Amino acid sequence: MNGNVPAASSESIPVASPAQSHRDTVEYVGFRVDGQAVVLNLSEHWRLTLERSLDLVNHSPSGFEWGYSGSGPAQLACALLLDYYDDEQVAREHYIAFRNQVVSQLECDGEAACWHLTGEEIDAAMATLTDDVVALPDGGRPSPTLPENWRTVSRPDRRVFQRADRDHYIVLGERSDEWLVILCSQGDRAYPDPLAHRTVAEDADVERVIQELAEESNDLIEPPEGEH
Repeated sequence: MNGNVPAASSESIPVASPAQSHRDTVEYVGFRVDGQAVVLNLSEHWRLTLERSLDLVNHSPSGFEWGYSGSGPAQLACALLLDYYDDEQVAREHYIAFRNQVVSQLECDGEAACWHLTGEEIDAAMATLTDDVVALPDGGRPSPTLPENWRTVSRPDRRVFQRADRDHYIVLGERSDEWLVILCSQGDRAYPDPLAHRTVAEDADVERVIQELAEESNDLIEPPEGEH
């Protein structure tokens, strides 16, 4: 792999089953053709496509990217985990952390101008991931107070709400005597881009403000039919 994936201790990785041993032999390679990102599963002789990962998370319909934290790398992280583990729950819960720790570090260098990532490296990285897990409540069912395409995301230091079909987030920060509620989008930037915000008195109905920003996001980009 081109980039630094933290090594996991032998105690943190369970003994491999035959299926696991087969997965460990998988190798992915990424490069560009006419500026377009291409990712191949060399072991299975196929090219990773957007469609499967877009059915799960919609961060970058225009294509994959790598080498930084943003929408394109998030889409690639989800696609890699889906292809490798063939488990939507694993991909959904860990793709953000996997993007931050692995995909953001991938670089096309050397004479071949490409990056390589093995199944063993993926497993080693996943064994160390404890932060940034996107935890969906009640098995991923929508929050009862928000539109159906919004989810509650678990963070140790703040409340965050994530739109399931677009790269939109609502972040709730507490000040000395008020709440700051921000609707933002990560996009292809290293830091989120604020789309709207509200400053709310500490004793005001902050839940209603969160609902309003979720609805404002849905007005900016309409969700798929049936997810209003």
